[in-house]
Amino acid sequence: MSYTLTYASMFDPPESLHAQFDLAMQRVRQRLGGLHALHIDGIDLPSQYLDLRRSPIDQRLVLGEFSIASRGDVKTAISAAQEAYPLWRRTPVSERARLLRRVADLLQERVYEIAAALTLEVGKNRMEALGEAQETVEFFRLYANEFEQADGFEHALPNDPLPGFASRNRSVMRPYGVWAVISPFNFPLALAGGPVAAALITGNTVVLKTASETPWAGRLLADCMRDAGLPPGVFNYLNGQGHDVGTALVNDTRLAGITFTGSYDVGMQILRLFASGPYPRPCIAEMGGKNACIVTAHADLDRATLGIVRSAFGMGGQKCSALSRLYVAARVADSLIGRLRDAMRTLQIGDPSQRAHWLGPVTTADAYANYPRYIDELSQQGARILAGGQVLHDAELVHGYYVQPTLAEAPSAHPLYAKEMFLPILMLCRVDDLDHALQLANDSPLGLTAGCYGSNADIDHFQEHIEAGVTYANRPQGATTGAWPGYQPFAGWKGSGTTGKAIASFYYLSQYLREQSRTVVD
Repeated sequence: MSYTLTYASMFDPPESLHAQFDLAMQRVRQRLGGLHALHIDGIDLPSQYLDLRRSPIDQRLVLGEFSIASRGDVKTAISAAQEAYPLWRRTPVSERARLLRRVADLLQERVYEIAAALTLEVGKNRMEALGEAQETVEFFRLYANEFEQADGFEHALPNDPLPGFASRNRSVMRPYGVWAVISPFNFPLALAGGPVAAALITGNTVVLKTASETPWAGRLLADCMRDAGLPPGVFNYLNGQGHDVGTALVNDTRLAGITFTGSYDVGMQILRLFASGPYPRPCIAEMGGKNACIVTAHADLDRATLGIVRSAFGMGGQKCSALSRLYVAARVADSLIGRLRDAMRTLQIGDPSQRAHWLGPVTTADAYANYPRYIDELSQQGARILAGGQVLHDAELVHGYYVQPTLAEAPSAHPLYAKEMFLPILMLCRVDDLDHALQLANDSPLGLTAGCYGSNADIDHFQEHIEAGVTYANRPQGATTGAWPGYQPFAGWKGSGTTGKAIASFYYLSQYLREQSRTVVD
């Protein structure tokens, strides 16, 4: 069987994949330090304001200088998208799909170099980076296919029962207009590209603002959009701080809708803003998770160990789906802890561009500074560190943001069970039984992903009662992580999402459209 890369299959790739990544990394490193422009109204537009970005792998490594948008640039981008909207809305679906598939083809052609850039910018290991780059390809292809197959969600309805008249009825779905996309630093390509593709295929025009910590990924996406030949103004790329460029963007009343991925606090602010004004506007927000895994007394502990380590510590715990709360049946807790500590000792930490290293640095200076503070808090209120807990200052790591993956046991009332730390820190609590575990797992305002290891009866009970949008059972590939377009729709319940609809699901694209009922009497 030929190899297909997904987050579930990335643990055993063919040798050729590593060879191609290494060659791409060499090419990308040779081009570091360049100037990167904004993209507005079909033009690459340098700015007088520049941000010199360095790699979290090694702060001596300069990635490049990235143009920062002014508030005037924000207005210009929205104006360009507004002007392009009427023609783009009328563009046949087949043509919009052709252009998006061309973007997908360009992303595919550049997938190794894009992955190399993601490794250097975000600190992902090569397989996580390749996974994100390939995932973005799949978003563009999947959404183009789905919208064509859905016939644009248009439906003929029965004629009115009127004698002497032909009263024809139809339900059609119409785009909203200018759509903003604000993407996070942890998946700066996929969580930009996915919403951008959805907004564009449904006939909206787009203004994308990337996270200020990871502007390179957005610029690489903009390169593909430009080279695919999208009409001017249909797609626009901005970079800048959230409190400046982001605020200017979300406060512009010309926006018809927005997709935001990030923190709960910011997501709720945007939701409230878009619900106010003369009329509510759609806000699709994915706002993180405090994800739990349950290990019952009937679990395969070896399988659980593998899935737990991958989901808690993969990418430094910086996935919104990362495992951070572990509820374990008391009778198997000591045995599981021993296995987890053994597995954690084998994790190779270092420059993630090197094949040997599974875990790289955390991405941001803020996360690096937060780590020792959380470790101190874990030493209080009855908690104890079982493994890890150190900032790494070894000679090869001192110039990057490296920390140890950490396992801590804490009583269920410890306040950090309620804090989304976004770090490789896993907290463990012993429980009496599955119902006790479910009670604790559901005791959170967030509900993104959850996992369970146990018997068939345990899994049935878990899936019936867990309050999360994405669930995994007995999965060694990841206890709470690893959704892939076309395989696992990805949605948050409660405070993890605003719509109850999943990314890459049957119901996602329709959120970028509004229904119009049409009656015509002949």
